[in-house]
Amino acid sequence: MKPFQILYDALIFTMLSYVLTRSFCQVVTGVHRCSYPTYVSVLRAFTTSSPKSGDASDSASVVTYSQLKTMLSNHNIQLFDVRNPDEYQAGHIPDAVNIPLGNLEESLKLSPATFQQKFDVKAPGKEDENIVFHCRSGKRSAQALDIARQLGFSRARHYKGGYIEWEEQERK
Repeated sequence: MKPFQILYDALIFTMLSYVLTRSFCQVVTGVHRCSYPTYVSVLRAFTTSSPKSGDASDSASVVTYSQLKTMLSNHNIQLFDVRNPDEYQAGHIPDAVNIPLGNLEESLKLSPATFQQKFDVKAPGKEDENIVFHCRSGKRSAQALDIARQLGFSRARHYKGGYIEWEEQERK
């Protein structure tokens, strides 16, 4: 075999390994090409084994549209929109605070003073019953609920219908 052929084969192998590894990481961590995984999100993808995972479909964990409307009208809600900032800017539920899903764990670990300074709202307490997460269709808010529960926010809930249902119901 010629020396240049070995070098060429090594280069092809290295490039192919990089492409496959990057694609594999994107699939495992669920990231899109426009965002990059954090160490925490990668670690969570491989180590999540909480017994509470999957509880987001439990009826006690879900807030309906009518419940959400009541909570909003009574000003008895801490509503967190876990969509990306561009989705939030395009339209959002009134009084919702935008904390993208990728930043949620880090944000919920902030001190109350830092949280209030960063988001201009009171930090949620671990025993608060009025914490509600929402996204576009319910998938990311269910993930947000799992993250919050792992951090000790045992009474948090999510609006399963998401912004899609909200918009649909508001048009009626």
